[in-house]
Amino acid sequence: MLNLYGFTKKQLEEKMISLNQKPFRATQMFEWIYKKNVLSFDEMTNMGNDNVKLIKEIFTLDHLKIQKEQISQDGTRKYLFKLDDDNCIETVLMNYEYGQSVCISTQVGCNMGCAFCASGMHKKIRNLEVYEMVLQVLMVQEQLQNEEDENKRRISHVVIMGIGEPFDNYDNVMNFIQIINDPKGLEIGARHITLSTCGIVPKILEFAHFPLQINLAISLHFPTDELRNKYMPINRRYPLDVLLSSIKSYYKETSRRITFEYILLDQINDSITCAKQLIELIKGINCYVNLIPMNESNGLFKRSSRSKIFFDYLHQNNINCTLRREQGHDIDAACGQLRIKEMQKK
Repeated sequence: MLNLYGFTKKQLEEKMISLNQKPFRATQMFEWIYKKNVLSFDEMTNMGNDNVKLIKEIFTLDHLKIQKEQISQDGTRKYLFKLDDDNCIETVLMNYEYGQSVCISTQVGCNMGCAFCASGMHKKIRNLEVYEMVLQVLMVQEQLQNEEDENKRRISHVVIMGIGEPFDNYDNVMNFIQIINDPKGLEIGARHITLSTCGIVPKILEFAHFPLQINLAISLHFPTDELRNKYMPINRRYPLDVLLSSIKSYYKETSRRITFEYILLDQINDSITCAKQLIELIKGINCYVNLIPMNESNGLFKRSSRSKIFFDYLHQNNINCTLRREQGHDIDAACGQLRIKEMQKK
């Protein structure tokens, strides 16, 4: 059986034609599952009994299973979803003034091996299917329907920064983006969707031609090849000069500002010397720097005690930067922490 949540509208139209159905049936089904949130084909009352019978033989509307939910004192929620093959992934809901943002996973495990990242402590088992990514957003949104404030019942922003490297699952992630952006789908604006990569250069260049104006974030974290080679193996394949060249090509093609993510690790990359190296590295690039407090996960790294000093130095040197508000520190909100704990129990 095929999970209906795994189809873009165009793919579903093509499938309908192959079944000798009218292509507009795809639009009808999209509206039923994404606008009216039905959980049964029998509720699709404008489809006709014969059509519904045929569709039920081919498609399923099966959901993921919520294995565990954690709620932080600051309102951040973390969900551990169990997949059909008993693997688990994590999704995080964050509440901001501008709306509800959900951080989704793209793989079961990760092969990038970044030393400070909990999601890379276990190698990739497999890529997530499109429907498994779509359902992360949809099911978290379902959990919000009892919110008193109507504005808090809908996911307004999606960040593709959870477990896994999105560009290592490129085609599925692109289809996922098209579904959640589709006006008949979840209708999340392209500029409200951010994809983060640790630096797979060929895919950055390919992504420059993707038709939607999705935000691109680069998990930079270190301002030199020496540090990046030590803590981020991807840099040995695509060193900083190659990465920065691809980013400049991306900007030339899209004119979209780049976000550089920089997790502050105590006495590793949080010195004024590192700040100066970072400023020199990104000079001339239309970007902003998102400084991230460390969520300690494996005991090897500590959160920086100099985050404000680092931020102030960048700011004083005219670098557009933010110091991310810490969220979910009391519920293991770093990518992969909850999944690892569940695996250790087993």
